[in-house]
Amino acid sequence: MRTLVAAAFAACTAATVGQAGAGQLLDIAVVDRATGQRIPVYRHGGKLYIAGRPGDRYAIAIANRSPGRVLIVTSVDGVNVVTGETASPDQDGYVLAPYQSFEIAGWRKNLNEVAAFYFTRLPDSYAARTDRPDHVGVIGLAVFREWTPPRAAIAPQSMPRSSARVEGGAREAQARGADADASAPSSPAAQAPTTGERDASSRQEKIGTGHGERERSEVAYTNFRRATNYPSETITIYYDTHARLVARGIIPGPTPVVDPNPFPGGRFVLDPKS
Repeated sequence: MRTLVAAAFAACTAATVGQAGAGQLLDIAVVDRATGQRIPVYRHGGKLYIAGRPGDRYAIAIANRSPGRVLIVTSVDGVNVVTGETASPDQDGYVLAPYQSFEIAGWRKNLNEVAAFYFTRLPDSYAARTDRPDHVGVIGLAVFREWTPPRAAIAPQSMPRSSARVEGGAREAQARGADADASAPSSPAAQAPTTGERDASSRQEKIGTGHGERERSEVAYTNFRRATNYPSETITIYYDTHARLVARGIIPGPTPVVDPNPFPGGRFVLDPKS
């Protein structure tokens, strides 16, 4: 299976990967691109949640924890971030070399560019603008191990080395078939809202991920064969506005103010503390 390999800025992203989702094969964090900080994660009912603010750009920081290459099929709002298809685990994704880190910062447009991710009002989300609003508010990663040939019983040293191995630590890959085409369906480019526009957004309206301005992100092809037809692990992170997550009881709300009681008890006047 021919796949894509990107050579850009992955090597400098290792510090941004944290404990948002830690599996056997993959660590994941969602990063605020304005500050470079991880967005706090809340665990509720066995699920992971983050709070997004309309207008803020974000990236999905991933790190391969394993000694082998892995394929990561990534979806945002139920849409494959590489191809723009309604997401399914059997589709294209990114391949990471052993222990490699990388930030997925947008929807892939071609071999050289992505359209930036940013939180936005639901009607402005890429999924809604392509008539697929039903699964807005979720990030998913399906992780596949790479197939390796069985070890020879007599002469294991004679096993051929894979010519598709990704060398170096700053590479990203897209898994695809032999006649792969990395372009994704396009939609009208949307600029992220300004700071003033963020405050005008409704605090109680569900948010999604927009299709922002294009950024440089180069890719090339490699080969990848999945060890299994099903993911070795799947990581899911849900997101919404802070106010909506508080209203749902996922984020603790402020401590309620308790009115003073005029008769809380006591029989006689005590001496004050010194």
